[in-house]
Amino acid sequence: MIVLRATQAEVLGALQAVCGVVERRHTVPILANVLVRKSGRQVELTASDLDIQVRHRLELAGDDADFSTTVNARKLIDILRAMPADQVVTLTADADKLKLQGGRSRFMLHTLPAQGFPLVAEAPDTGPSLRLAQSVLKGLIEQVGFAMAVQDFRYFLNGMLFVADGKRLRLVATDGNRMALAEAVVDVELPRQQVILPRKAVHELQRHLRDAPAAEGESQVDIRFAAAQARFALNGVTFITKLIEGQFPDFERYIPKNNHHAVTLGRAPLLASLQRASILTSDKFRGIRVHVAPGTLRIASSNAEREEADEDLEIDYGGDSIEIGFNVTYLLDVLSNADADMVRMELQDAGSSVLFTFPDRAGFKYVVSPMRL
Repeated sequence: MIVLRATQAEVLGALQAVCGVVERRHTVPILANVLVRKSGRQVELTASDLDIQVRHRLELAGDDADFSTTVNARKLIDILRAMPADQVVTLTADADKLKLQGGRSRFMLHTLPAQGFPLVAEAPDTGPSLRLAQSVLKGLIEQVGFAMAVQDFRYFLNGMLFVADGKRLRLVATDGNRMALAEAVVDVELPRQQVILPRKAVHELQRHLRDAPAAEGESQVDIRFAAAQARFALNGVTFITKLIEGQFPDFERYIPKNNHHAVTLGRAPLLASLQRASILTSDKFRGIRVHVAPGTLRIASSNAEREEADEDLEIDYGGDSIEIGFNVTYLLDVLSNADADMVRMELQDAGSSVLFTFPDRAGFKYVVSPMRL
């Protein structure tokens, strides 16, 4: 039976849409496979790692019959990548194998029964639907994603907080030393919902989101939250993920309210100066000193070999002199991920957190704890 027949580009694109969650090594062999279900002309591809499930439905040529099986996802993708994009490929069911043919190339692939594929149980009691432009959600994730923790023992930090409240959607990420917050206004009134999306799920969602300009009639993403699960529907793909259970820090409490000194300067010059200063920091110690004085912002670094670097930037500032230490990586991250022209630093003293904002990007806040040098 012919399961599907289409161009290499169509089949490869459909597989790549779902197989981002497939791990190369897994203790459950069938999770290395993609579930292929056929009903008439409609083909459904599903991949899962037990925590995240991605499903894509599309119509492709083939025999009008019902069929299901699982086949190794990476092998299938690697074979398709080696074929020309405009070549027509055929996937045929043959006993306990799938035959992939394109031109004069033929591949027989081992399969496992579809009945053994562990599907994620979809929560029936999802909350109200939240719909917004994909580019808006993608922009919010890009603004804060770099601040997520990586394998922190405080498991609730290894992800991103989604807070829907009224007509406001806020995304927050923190690793305990810095925190990024971005928000957007949505069209619908929503009850307060607060969930933590796992780090892997955030990256998988970001991979699917498009950033087409509004003038091109950009696509929407449909979001639904349940008690322990989130569901995203976009571009013909349904994306389901388990949530992190735990109490995320009270992020509003950590936003400085009493920083009376402020400096506004160009983002690009500051980024370039920090990049140069970071050259003389070590991999283990990424500390730099930032000295703010009337008319001048000085950036300085040194290392164990007693090498030193310092650079002055001209600023419009007439307040008290303040010297504060930072992990330079935290500053490079926020400045590199922004497309704003200007950045504003609000400071209090050498021992207090610093608030970074961008005057032309409303709703974004970045808080960095000082570093003792």
